[in-house]
Amino acid sequence: MNVSVEISYYPLHSEYIPPIKDLIARLKATEGLEVKSNTMSTQVFGPYDLVMDSLKKELKTSAALPHSVFVMKLVNADLR
Repeated sequence: MNVSVEISYYPLHSEYIPPIKDLIARLKATEGLEVKSNTMSTQVFGPYDLVMDSLKKELKTSAALPHSVFVMKLVNADLR
């Protein structure tokens, strides 16, 4: 099953852009995922297990930064 996930990431400190770009770059480096970004959010498309395993790993890395907020929507369909 393919899924679509929309993520908005809000690092709550003055230097917020580098952590966002880092998360997007790590997701884009994952083979098998399609990642699209805009000014409001990042969309991730791919097989359910790959998407969820990748998000688990990469969000944990990003969450190590204090005061990180993530807002996500998961759709059980490929909305590309």
